[in-house]
Amino acid sequence: MQLLDGRVASKAVKEQLKAEVEKIVATGARAPHLAVILVGNNGASETYVASKVKTCAEIGYQSTMVRRDLDITEADLLAEIQKLNKDQSVDGILVQLPLPKHISEQKVIAAIDPTKDVDGFHPVSAGNLTLGMPTFIPATPYGIMLMLEHYQIPTKGKHAVVIGRSNIVGRPMSILLSGNNPYGNCTVTLCHSHTPNLQDICLQADIIVAALGRPGFVQPEMVKDGAIIIDVGITRVEDATAKKGYRIKGDVDFEAVAPKSSYITPVPGGVGLMTIAGLLKNTLVAYENRQEDLRR
Repeated sequence: MQLLDGRVASKAVKEQLKAEVEKIVATGARAPHLAVILVGNNGASETYVASKVKTCAEIGYQSTMVRRDLDITEADLLAEIQKLNKDQSVDGILVQLPLPKHISEQKVIAAIDPTKDVDGFHPVSAGNLTLGMPTFIPATPYGIMLMLEHYQIPTKGKHAVVIGRSNIVGRPMSILLSGNNPYGNCTVTLCHSHTPNLQDICLQADIIVAALGRPGFVQPEMVKDGAIIIDVGITRVEDATAKKGYRIKGDVDFEAVAPKSSYITPVPGGVGLMTIAGLLKNTLVAYENRQEDLRR
């Protein structure tokens, strides 16, 4: 069993991005600029945003965090997005999810300028991904592909089972793994809560991507020997013995499944770190596209 360590893989991506930014700044140009909107004070969201802002600083990106109260109206939030859309110094816009129930996430995502959609959730981005056209790939699936690339995991011809069909992870992950690319060309089965005989399907899998948000869902009896396990789950589970009062658990029972796997991601320290790497790669692409447009 080999650990697919997100710390190692994300460090390699960040070093590459930092070198790119240094080249850009050396020419007298500004650095790429990511703007993040955070609504309310959800603990997990606060942690995610802080990590993104910190990583921006480490690699030399500019970053702006726009904080708004939980009771902000949908109209006011959409207005904030329009300001950032019009700001020529901003290359990428990210609205941290989830949002309060009185705000439509679909409307918010659709309001972001597709050329600044570095989270890859806009309908234009999703359509381009489906058609195999250049686009912003959702950050978590992109991060997973970057991890497969870093560790040079062979995927061609393998059977990949993706558990979870969200537009954020499951669906785009299935498209990427089935696509004609160096770390795709898999035969993909996309499973969800209504899939019968899920265990039997998983036992056929060479690659399992678990992205359903149920701690410890994937058990050893669902995994064939030598399978590659990608755990996307990040759930806070209360634990009075932990310093923070909780522990972060993945969708895979790591201790039980790891001995059967050939490669496996840990939680924490796996896919979560690669999500930020994917986001920042998208931001650099958005910056480069914007600069190219200005030169025309």
